Amino acid sequence: MTFSSPSKPRLVELVKELAIVHGRVTLSSGLEADYYVDLRRATLHHEAAPLIGQVILDLLDANGVTDFDAIGGLTMGADPVATAVLHQGAARGRTIDAFVVRKAAKAHGMGRQVEGPDVAGRKVVVVEDTSTTGGSPLTAAEALKAAGAIVVAVATVVDRDTGAQKVIEDAGFKYLTAITLDDLGLR
Repeated sequence: MTFSSPSKPRLVELVKELAIVHGRVTLSSGLEADYYVDLRRATLHHEAAPLIGQVILDLLDANGVTDFDAIGGLTMGADPVATAVLHQGAARGRTIDAFVVRKAAKAHGMGRQVEGPDVAGRKVVVVEDTSTTGGSPLTAAEALKAAGAIVVAVATVVDRDTGAQKVIEDAGFKYLTAITLDDLGLR
């Protein structure tokens, strides 16, 4: 399903300009590709980051995911996305906290795997910058469930259309993506 947001056309332009790197690469999933979407070049960019927050909020709203308390995902790809949503939510008068999920619980201090405001009993959205296999969002979702959170959706900025949606939906989570390969002219 094609998704529309007033901020999406400019965000797509910026992702194309800043984040698409052509050439043979090995992805974190181990898969090889002829291009790489280095989305941190956009999620940490002064113009693109606020647009990401706007587009993700619009995506969630358009799909009826409006009742949630916090947003975040597996560090590090999800961190700037969650922060962008937190700030854009505040600009819209919404109260949305952000959180960070570590790959493993800390061995010292509080020993937490989920950092930030407590998520126990709260409805949360898992985000990811770009998704290939769905492994990172699922790792985050499992950690969040173990921390007592209620995962209401998984949202990604760019989906590589390499199976993440099926894996995440098969695990029982609603999956949403803001930008597709078609949007980026990569298909």
